[in-house]
Amino acid sequence: MIDNHPVVSHDAWIEARKQFLIKEKEFTRLRDELSAQRRALPWELVSKQYVFEGPNGQETLADLFAGRSQLVVYHFMLGQDWEEGCKSCSFWADNFNGIDIHLAHRDVTLLAISSAPLDQINAYRRRMGWSFKWVSSAGSDFNRDYHVTFASDELAKGEVFYNYNWAKSSGTERPGSSVFYQSADGTIYHTYSTYARGLDMMNGAYHYLDLVPKGRDEAGLSHPMAWVRWHDKYEE
Repeated sequence: MIDNHPVVSHDAWIEARKQFLIKEKEFTRLRDELSAQRRALPWELVSKQYVFEGPNGQETLADLFAGRSQLVVYHFMLGQDWEEGCKSCSFWADNFNGIDIHLAHRDVTLLAISSAPLDQINAYRRRMGWSFKWVSSAGSDFNRDYHVTFASDELAKGEVFYNYNWAKSSGTERPGSSVFYQSADGTIYHTYSTYARGLDMMNGAYHYLDLVPKGRDEAGLSHPMAWVRWHDKYEE
């Protein structure tokens, strides 16, 4: 419940809203500047040959572009011996269905990649009712190179390199998103990767929650997404 929140006249409400609109416009301009700076970051050459298992059999990183020049990968937490995908990643993935066709018309391919075998991915994908493309990186270094899957020897050291810093972790999988560009001659570049709270921008549900009076309403929880369930496991 929300108690004792200020209640004012319509004219006072309009005035308060107009004042806040000034801040919103400033934030929009700053976000546009940040996005431009993100696009201006230097790139790194992708020289390693990665092979994935997908609906078309074995596919290289170049194949995943599907004839487009830009590729966005969501690093979905689904380990090789997991019975189901991460519920938080599933919350994010619920935002992906249906947008891939729109992105394709802006020269962007969107897909998910996990370290689990393809059969395991496909079974979970059917359960969730998702249509976006999802491939397996099992047998390749892709997930380790992009710092989202960690081997037992790494975990044994007590810290892993995640989100551009060394941090304690007991889990083999972490979430993230990476962006790649393929030039006309077929050269592939890694242009951007983001992890942790950097993924918030890809979750439309959180943006809606940020609009409502209670916000995300996570302050009293054991951790921010403790309320999240797989979409087929919420109680009616």
